[in-house]
Parts: sequence; C-alpha cells; structure tokens
Amino acid sequence: MAYDVEALRAHFPALRDGVAYFDGPGGTQTPREVGEAVAATLTGPLSNRGLTSASQRNADRAVVEFREAYGDLLGVPPTGVVHGRSATQLTYDLSRAIAKTWRAGDEVVVSRLDHDCNVRPWVQAAQAAGATVRWIDFEPGTGEVDLDSARAAITGRTRVVAVTAASNLIGTEPPVRAIADLAHAAGALLYVDAVHYAAHSFVDVAGLGADLLVCSPYKLLGPHCGVLAAAPGLLETLWPDKLAPATDAVPERFEHGTLPYEILAGATAAVDFLAGIAPGAGQTRRDRLRNSLEAVEEHERRLLGELDAGLAGMATNHSRAAERTPTLLLTLPGRRTWDAFQFLARRDVLAPAGSFYAFEPFRRLALDDEHGLRLGLAPYTNDDDVARVVDGLREFLRG
Repeated sequence: MAYDVEALRAHFPALRDGVAYFDGPGGTQTPREVGEAVAATLTGPLSNRGLTSASQRNADRAVVEFREAYGDLLGVPPTGVVHGRSATQLTYDLSRAIAKTWRAGDEVVVSRLDHDCNVRPWVQAAQAAGATVRWIDFEPGTGEVDLDSARAAITGRTRVVAVTAASNLIGTEPPVRAIADLAHAAGALLYVDAVHYAAHSFVDVAGLGADLLVCSPYKLLGPHCGVLAAAPGLLETLWPDKLAPATDAVPERFEHGTLPYEILAGATAAVDFLAGIAPGAGQTRRDRLRNSLEAVEEHERRLLGELDAGLAGMATNHSRAAERTPTLLLTLPGRRTWDAFQFLARRDVLAPAGSFYAFEPFRRLALDDEHGLRLGLAPYTNDDDVARVVDGLREFLRG
C-alpha cells in the first residue's frame, strides 16, 4: 500500500500549529492515540499492581501489555523487557550491575561515535573497578566506523563492548553485527544503544548480535521513558542494587519503585500505532511492525534524497556514511549554525543547533562551529517540510 503521510499527520495534534519539526532525533511528536492511552490509564481506576480489584488489574495489564509490545518491537521475549526512566538511567544501572565482577586488568570498549549515554556510564564504571577503557574510532571525513580500531580494541580481557546502532549526531549505522562477532569471540558482552536506530529501522536484537539493547519510546512517537531488551537468561545472571523486599524475579529486579502505569500504556499505544502504519492482514504484530517500519524507512529515504539535493552547495554535510539514518548534521561556512537555528525557528521550522549530548563524536569531528545544525526526518515529515527548511536556509544564507 502507498505511504499516506497526510493521513498519518492527521493523528498528530501538535502538527496543527504549522511548525515543520526536524527535531525528531531529540524526541518525536506524539499521536493522539498515545495521549488517550495515557489519560485513560491514569484516570483509572488505578492502584498498585495486583489481581484482586479492577484498579489492580488495570495496573497489571499495563505492565503485561507493555512487555509484550516491546518484545514484539525488539524481538525478545516479554520477560526480557525492562522499563526505565530513560536509556541513560538504564545504562547506568546495568553498567553498575555488570561491573560488580570487574577487576583491575579487565577492559571495557566504548565508541567515539556514541551519544554520551553509552560512553560515560561505562567509563565511570571502569574507573571505579580499576578496569581499562579502550576505544573504537570513526573517520570524521566519511562518518564510517573504523573496524580495524575495533579489532585492535577488543581483546581477551574485554568484558563489555558498548556501541551505538546509529549515531544520533550524524546518523552513521556502524557494522554492529561485525562488532558483535568480535566481542563474542573475545568472550565479551555487546551493549547496543538503539535509541536513534529504533526510530527508523526494524530492530532484531538477535540479528544485531546484541546481548543487551536500549531504546527510548519518546524517539518513536511514544511518551518519555526507556526500554532495555535482553535474553531473560542473561538478566538472571545480573544483580543490580535494589531494596530488600523488592522481588528478585526478572525483569522486575531491574525496575525500582512503583512503575508509571500510564506511561507504560502510552508506550504500548505507540507500538500499536507504528504497527498500523502499513499493516498486513492476518499477520502478527511483529510482522506488521516490520511492514510499517520498512514503509517508514522508504518514505524517509525518499525525503532524504530531496533534502540532500536541496542543500547541495549551501551547507557542509557531515552525515556521509554509506549506511545512515535520515539525519543530517550541517555546518554553514562563514555563518553560525546557532543563528540559523534561531532564524528558522522564527519561520516555524524547528531544526536545533548543538552537540546533542554526542560529546565524543562532536569533539572528534572538530567542527569550525561550536554547534552543528541537525535535521532529522520522522514518519510525519512531508515534502512541504523539506521545501520549507531548504528555502529557509537559502534565505538565511542570503541575509
């Protein structure tokens, strides 16, 4: 079926304001169905999880359906799905739990391409344990990950390799499967940040070779929270700090305090919305998700071609990898991208400038500007949005 972006946009109340949103990498706009699910669950009846009263059963259903939905989205059993406040919080918690067994001489490998969420928790855990940190590099000119640096960094002493599935700054999709094979050959775990990747691609945890993977529903049309996916058997081997009366059951042992049931319901609704973008009759939800995300990817790829063509000769594009998400990081020779961001915002085009917590890759790029202008496409981006940002930048550069 054809991708009907205008029919899709009708589900997003925020789009009525006329703004062209290119800030999806920082968080997408939200369809009405997600907000309705949050409101319906929050207004209840709702109480702590249980099976006795309707209010308890509503809470329990929100948790069960959330785990089933993200199991379908990511390709893991529901008992391998952990809720967290954010991907950052989950990574800090998991790094501390995993690092309990590290000793001096052990090694941790992180990537210069990654958002700091998948760097600093591991670096700090290594420092606390006396472990050594080693780095996978990327080529600033092409945005491509240097697999030779991965081969050199991963050794028989490596305990964890942490790498992104897609850079939130320049969109590069590194060869995660090849890095996973190197990690597993060394006896190490692979921890994958799929926060940016899951917003644009169908995720298969096993196919990527990830042992643990995080994503953020608010980057894929849902509410603000984080999700960790892993094989339940692996989670059974990890022991996070927790309260004494809290359950030891997996995945609950990783979830501290009472869960936000209304947020779980909204996150589930986001998965169902995604699955309905290009559904196929008689298929499982995971099949429908595959169809829908492939349709989204095709739509975004077409728009990316228009955006690349429209910006040619106007800006320096630092998103150059062969495999990448529809995300561009631009600089404007002789002009400040922060000024361009402000100029576009006054014309109802939201394209933020910054480094976006991608501390290591931004430093590695060594740009002439203290910021970069990031343009991110989303499922609801249309041709008019692309024309508006291109025309806006052309006007800014003439000014």
